[in-house]
Amino acid sequence: MIEVRNVKKSIQNGARRVDILKGISLCIPAGQFVAIVGASGSGKSTLLGLLAGLDTPTEGEIWLDGTPIHNLNETALAAVRGKKLGFVFQSYQLIQTLTALENVLLPYELNAEGSGLAKARGLLDAVGLHDRMEHYPIQLSGGEQQRVALARAFVVEPPIVMADEPTGNLDSTNGKLVLDLLLERNKTAKTTLVLVTHDPEVASRADRRIVLKDGMVVEDTLPGAEQVEAASVERV
Repeated sequence: MIEVRNVKKSIQNGARRVDILKGISLCIPAGQFVAIVGASGSGKSTLLGLLAGLDTPTEGEIWLDGTPIHNLNETALAAVRGKKLGFVFQSYQLIQTLTALENVLLPYELNAEGSGLAKARGLLDAVGLHDRMEHYPIQLSGGEQQRVALARAFVVEPPIVMADEPTGNLDSTNGKLVLDLLLERNKTAKTTLVLVTHDPEVASRADRRIVLKDGMVVEDTLPGAEQVEAASVERV
């Protein structure tokens, strides 16, 4: 579903070149839940932004569901994001002049045909906001805004959902609820889920944990890795 081939990202800071990512290669199969972890400044959010087509790599290739996005212009990137990807920001990124229902409905109106009203209402009901659909973001708590953002990410039924610290601004109760909603979508719709997190508890629930340090992958724990290692030892 996602393939990354020797991706590098650098920025120019005056006369100084800063290498943020130093050659990342990985493959994420359809339906896998991957947590990207690491210290601040390790390159986690930069990598997620590249995977989502929100930025372009300095070098390397990125493929989403068979589409190469590393050399697309912004118009083409927007079309790919609209159909293949739902993105959940830590800061919600809701449009303040739209109601919760209108925020959820917007991606459908931009990227799909027909009426998405019933789908948008159903998603808001599913995330526990049946009685908050006509409220504006300023009238919603942080947890409610994040649930609106989740419903918006799901509305076009994208094969991939990405989230940048989706529980980072929430208390433990709302954080657990948001994570449970993401996992439910991952399990029932077989959505590929990639999230960046600092929370060890969130990372522990992932199928796979990718650790970044200084712009490089230093650990990549796959599902069942311990069992495979143990079986090899036993055979020896």
